[in-house]
Amino acid sequence: MEEVGKTILKLIPFVGDQLSEYAVLVFLIGAAPPLIFILLYALVTLYTEMKVSAHIQDRVAYMYTGYHGILQPVADILKLIQKEDTVPDSADKFLFRLAPYLVFIGTYAGFAVIPFSSAYMGSNIDLGAFYLIGASSIVVIGLLMSGWASNNKWSLLGAMRAAAQLVSYEIPTALAVLVAVMITGSLNLNEVSKFQDGGIQNWVVLGGPLPILQKILLIPFTLVTFFILFLAGMAEVNRTPFDLAEAESELVQGFNTEYSGMKFAIFYLAEYANMFLVSAVAVSLFLGGWSSPFGSFMSGPLWGVFWFIMKGMFFVFVQIWMRWTLPRLRVDQLMYTSWKVMTPFLFVCIFAVGLILVL
Repeated sequence: MEEVGKTILKLIPFVGDQLSEYAVLVFLIGAAPPLIFILLYALVTLYTEMKVSAHIQDRVAYMYTGYHGILQPVADILKLIQKEDTVPDSADKFLFRLAPYLVFIGTYAGFAVIPFSSAYMGSNIDLGAFYLIGASSIVVIGLLMSGWASNNKWSLLGAMRAAAQLVSYEIPTALAVLVAVMITGSLNLNEVSKFQDGGIQNWVVLGGPLPILQKILLIPFTLVTFFILFLAGMAEVNRTPFDLAEAESELVQGFNTEYSGMKFAIFYLAEYANMFLVSAVAVSLFLGGWSSPFGSFMSGPLWGVFWFIMKGMFFVFVQIWMRWTLPRLRVDQLMYTSWKVMTPFLFVCIFAVGLILVL
C-alpha cells in the first residue's frame, strides 16, 4: 500500500503552488471508502440497536417499513433530511453551523489510520496511535462550540459536561494505549496487528507472542488494561452509562438541544461512527486487529477485512447491550471512576508490564 501511495503522489500534477483538479479527485477517491462504510454501518447499527433494545424490553420494535422494519433507518434518515434546518435567533450562526461538522470530522479523521486489513488502511503512518489520540481531541472543540453557540443554558451545560468527560477519559485511554505500545514496540496500528498475527494465542490481551513465562505474568495486566480501554472509549462516545452530556431527564437533549434536520443527524452519525472507532482501536491494539484467530486458516487481505469488522461489530453490540441494561452514572461517579479508579490502575499496569518486559 505504501508503494501504491507513493506512485499516486508521483502521478499527481501540480499547477504552481496549488493542487490540480486531478489531485483533488485522487484525494476524494481515497477518502470515499471510509465514508461509505460509516454510512452503511450506521444504518445497520441503528436498526440493530432498535431491535436489540426491543427484545431486551420484550417489544417488537420496527415491523412495518420493509421486512421486519429493515427499511426504517432509511426512512428516518430521509425524514431528518426533509426537516427544517432551524437556527436560533440569538445563536452564533457561523459556529452553530460549523460545530456538527467539526464533531464528525474529528471522528472521521480517526479512520485514516485504522488498518481494516494488511492491504487496506487509509494511511500507514508510524505514529498512528498518537495521531488517533490527537484526532479525538477535535471532537471536544466541536461539542463545546455547539453548546456555546446555541446560546441555550441546557446546551451549554451539556457541552461543559461533555468537555470535562472527554478530557478526563482521554487520560486512561492514552495510558491504556501506552501499555499495548510497550508490549508491541510500535505506534503503527498495522505493525501492532502484524505483531499479533498467528492465532488467538498471540493477541496482546493474552500476553502477545512472547515467552510463556512473560505471557502468564502479563495476562492479568493486559486483561485489566483492555477492559479499562473499552470502558474509557465508551465514555468518550457519550454512551450509557456515561451519557451525562445528553441526559434527557436533566438537560432536555444536552449540547444538541437546538439542532434539527441534517445537523442533528450528523451528531448522531458521529456518535455511531465513534462507537465503531473505539471498538476498532481496542481490536487493533489488543485483539489481533485484522489477523485471524485461527492462525493461517481463514487469513489473507479479504479475510482480514472480515475478521476486523466482525470483531469491531461485536464490541459495538456490547455497547448497545450495556446502554439498554445499565443505569446512568452520576457526575461525581463519572469523574471518580476516571481519576480514582481507572488512572491509578493503569499506572500500576504500566509499571508491572515494564518490569515484566525487562525480565
